[in-house]
Amino acid sequence: MDAKGLQNYKAQSLTTMTQGELLLLLMDELVKRLMRSDIALEQGDMQLFEASIQRCIDIVRYLDDTLDRRYEVSRGLHRLYDFFCYDLNRISLGRNKKELDKLRPMITDLRDTFRIAEKNASGGN
Repeated sequence: MDAKGLQNYKAQSLTTMTQGELLLLLMDELVKRLMRSDIALEQGDMQLFEASIQRCIDIVRYLDDTLDRRYEVSRGLHRLYDFFCYDLNRISLGRNKKELDKLRPMITDLRDTFRIAEKNASGGN
């Protein structure tokens, strides 16, 4: 498949995804970027570390911006996303692996919770 064909395939895939699938895609990308930032920090690649953390912040801010604040769960998620952004900024400034190691399981657990919710909402087992 050529590059243009792959790009068309990706664009079409995104337009046919449910909101839950798109959320999971973003959460998977967030976890991947956290892992990438951890590896970059261990290897001393500060440019990749900072870019990965910034991408994490961008994803979390996007997730927060898309919340429908009419629901109580959204208000709770807003507070959680706000904490994630605060902590990601602290991790970025301090290049603190210990704090990154504390944050990653929280975000991974949230992603797993969303995955279960999507599965239940779609009628899967």
